[in-house]
Amino acid sequence: MTEQTSIAPMAHPMELIPLFRRWPPSWFRNVVYTVIWSCAMAFAFLAVEWLLGYRAPLGGRVWPMLLMSNLIGAMIHLGTTMSNRLLNGWPRRARGLPRVLFSMALMSFSVLFGISVGNLLLNGTDPLKVLSHRGIVMQGLVVAAVVALLLYTVRRAAERRAARAVAEARQKEFAAASARMLAEARLRALQAQIEPHFLYNTLANVVSLIGPQPARAQHMLERFIDYLRASLAASRSDQATLASEATLIAAYLDVLAVRMGERLRYRIELPDELRQFRMAPMLLQPLVENAVAHGLEPKVEGGEIVFSAGVEGQHVAIRVSDTGVGLSDAAPRKPGGGVGLSNIRERLRSLYGGAAKVELLENQPCGMTVRLMLPLNASPTSIPSEP
Repeated sequence: MTEQTSIAPMAHPMELIPLFRRWPPSWFRNVVYTVIWSCAMAFAFLAVEWLLGYRAPLGGRVWPMLLMSNLIGAMIHLGTTMSNRLLNGWPRRARGLPRVLFSMALMSFSVLFGISVGNLLLNGTDPLKVLSHRGIVMQGLVVAAVVALLLYTVRRAAERRAARAVAEARQKEFAAASARMLAEARLRALQAQIEPHFLYNTLANVVSLIGPQPARAQHMLERFIDYLRASLAASRSDQATLASEATLIAAYLDVLAVRMGERLRYRIELPDELRQFRMAPMLLQPLVENAVAHGLEPKVEGGEIVFSAGVEGQHVAIRVSDTGVGLSDAAPRKPGGGVGLSNIRERLRSLYGGAAKVELLENQPCGMTVRLMLPLNASPTSIPSEP
């Protein structure tokens, strides 16, 4: 398969100086840089002439040198631009030798063109007569070789900078993907710890209710099946909707309500306009589990859980509130009880960066509220699928 890759924007010798890399590449920028570079080269050649003992009056040499240097620079700039466009459609491996040969020919022609046309404009000297002078031609070819080497060095440096930028971007992308996969792996590990315990307790309750209260046993089993179905769908998806998360939470609380009876009441207040809001799956169930385990269960009379959502500025605020024991009177946590919130904070950092957060607020007169703030117009970063 033939490799077709577009050539990067033309590098310029001025980019050897870090200060001049701040201006993004463009046609206008390269023209301005060419004028600056040509004038600098003119004064450099004047300095070399002075060091080599050529003591002609400096005032009479500046203008001719500036003119010739800018003529040479204009020809090099034009030729390099045409070269980039001409070789743009060539496979990368086929560009090396043609580019080197073209650059050498272009430099030689540009230098001799600048010298001959400059003398024609300044002195009216016939260009052919100028080019017949062996010394001038040799000097021109030496200058052309130096300029060609310089442009080659500049282009190689630009390609190395571009390659480093691509490598750094890929490394950051890989690190972010690894962090997201690690957060999801921890979530699945947490689910693996929680679901068997929930499964055994639920089945034990169903068995105990089959004889004395078969209707309650049937209702509990049906809602447990609904919970398993919703949980399985969430575990296989990279994204969920607020409505699907609410369905999962309702099924979970219905199962618990059969066991806890009047000690567990709940309400779900979800605006229609937010039902299709997309978010990462399984973010909300740990909040509800914490509210039940550390809020309602330690309280003799139980309490109520309210799951609600609303828009606050540029965020969707999702609240899980309870009327349980709160922080001050909370019973000692069960093993693994604090894993839920820490896992959620870690997932939020990997999926939303700093755009999302989770807050723990104390209710009055009792209970807690966990508020999850998710960006309104940003979807969570998708988790790479496992092979």
